[in-house]
Amino acid sequence: MKRYWSRLLALVLVLAIGLMGCGSPDSLTGNYSQDTLAVVNIMKTVLELPNDAPDKAAIQAEARQKINDFSARYQRVNSVSSLNSFTTMRTALNSLAGHYSSYPNRPVPEKLKKRLNLEFQQVEAALKRGG
Repeated sequence: MKRYWSRLLALVLVLAIGLMGCGSPDSLTGNYSQDTLAVVNIMKTVLELPNDAPDKAAIQAEARQKINDFSARYQRVNSVSSLNSFTTMRTALNSLAGHYSSYPNRPVPEKLKKRLNLEFQQVEAALKRGG
């Protein structure tokens, strides 16, 4: 009888995992251009936040999640990895993620903000050109 219950439990677990899926859902659509623009927009929002914003921690957490989702989805896609927009985007995201991991309680320095905004403009221009 014990063997029957363990097999039944194993079957139920396999069915549950199969129905729910085992991949981690991310916040991206799978369309590179749309996803890149969405990440750029949230990053610009994070950079423009005042230091005393009440929802700053939540927005920064969302930004970190977008960075992780974007990196996980597109870092190994060969058709995307050679695009100028992708390499510039990765540079910007790595810089911001590095700041967050090294200085989690400090605001983003003005020099880094200017560079990131410039890189985000380059990414948007490259996407408009189709690359």
